[in-house]
Formats: sequence, C-alpha cells, structure tokens
Amino acid sequence: MEKKRIRMIVAYDGTNYHGWQIQDNGITIESELNRCLTDLLKEPIRVCGASRTDSGVHALGNVAVFDTSARMPAGKIAYALNQRLPEDIRVQRSEEVAQDWHPRYCESRKTYEYRIYRAEFPMPVKRLYSYFTYHSLDVERMREAAAWLEGEHDFKSFCQTGAQVLSTVRTLHGLWVEEQGPDIVVRVCGNGFLYNMVRIIVGTLLEVGQGRRKPESVREILKAKDRSAAGPTAPAQGLTLVGYEFL
Repeated sequence: MEKKRIRMIVAYDGTNYHGWQIQDNGITIESELNRCLTDLLKEPIRVCGASRTDSGVHALGNVAVFDTSARMPAGKIAYALNQRLPEDIRVQRSEEVAQDWHPRYCESRKTYEYRIYRAEFPMPVKRLYSYFTYHSLDVERMREAAAWLEGEHDFKSFCQTGAQVLSTVRTLHGLWVEEQGPDIVVRVCGNGFLYNMVRIIVGTLLEVGQGRRKPESVREILKAKDRSAAGPTAPAQGLTLVGYEFL
C-alpha cells in the first residue's frame, strides 16, 4: 500500500524526559512517540521532529512528521495516539501533508519563551516551568541589551561549545523582554536556533539585569565569536517552545 506522510503538532512537559531526540541513557519524546505509534498503527514508525529540544525543555507546539501505510484517517491519529501516550505528551493535531514536506527543510519562524520568576522565596508550583531568582533585575537594561541581538548576526558566542553546525549565522525577527507580575518573560522569534542559544541569551540578559554587564556589551559578545564571552546557560526548565510558523 502507498505510504502517506502525517504531520503532528506535539505538546509536552519535558520534565521527565531526556529531550526530544532518542538517547541511549533515557526516555525521550521521540522514543515515546515511536513506541506508541508503532503499537497503534501495527508497523514500525520513526518520527522526525522539527526541533530537538533539550532535556527538561517544554513545548506547546513542536512539529513532527512520519510515514505510514495504515488506513486510519490522518485526523483520527491524534485521538487514538493520545489514548496511548503518557499524560505529559499530547498531540494537538494530526493531518496529511505532501510526501516531500519536511519541517526542517522549509522556511519557518520558531518562537521560544523563557520564564523567570522573581521573589524572595521560590514558589513550588512554578519550579518546573520557570527559573527562580531573588536578585533584583533591571528590565529596561535587559531590553536595551536584547535590541542588539535582533536581526541577522553570527551567534557563535551564543552556541554551546562543540555543536556541529555548518553556519552559526541566524536571524532573530524579535526579542522581547516582558513583565507579567512577578514573572519576566523573554520571548524570542527566529529563523532557527543554535544549541542552547536561547538559554545562553537569557543567561546573558540576566547578568545585564543584575548590573554585572552593560547593555551595550552584547555587541562586543557578538563580535568575539567565542562562547566564553557570553553569560551562563540558563536552566532548562524555564524554556518552552511556543510554536512554528511555516512561511
């Protein structure tokens, strides 16, 4: 039987997983989707995700595709699959796409949010979805620094050492620092992201907000093209992949 390609929008709480991509040392989002789809469709299934989120990172709308010969209507797969998946992974939509459609090879915009919780003491219900700090943060300074990062740049200083990529040039369409009560939300939209790029940006903005760096120092960090010039990598739990826009 002729195969068809299915696209899924996948939401997950990444707390209990070793990231998206299959690993030898633990359960991943990809491995759970493969396991449950293979059981559901009675054939070996291997999904391919648009974004390989790191261990502990969450998603409201990652995108994955797979090929199948099963007769089940594409729109029904989400309903049946959600009956088998762990409760911290849920498919939001499933639909058939062209056989040659692939999320990694088409032009897109990807949006991440990083949430920071400011208070005197941690809030237990926020611990899995935000980074806690008791430090005072100057949001205006963080916004000034963020402005230097918008547009097309070589983000080598904001890429984890050892990452294997053809180019470290990326375009940020927008980088916003917003206050929501005691929370600060750093929202980043770009055409692609390097390994740990968003978390390193946030770590650098936190140092600016604490007064440990000047906002304009971000310009020099970009010029350095050296990971050691930027700030620390912010913890994973504050980061959520909000979604994709395919252009």
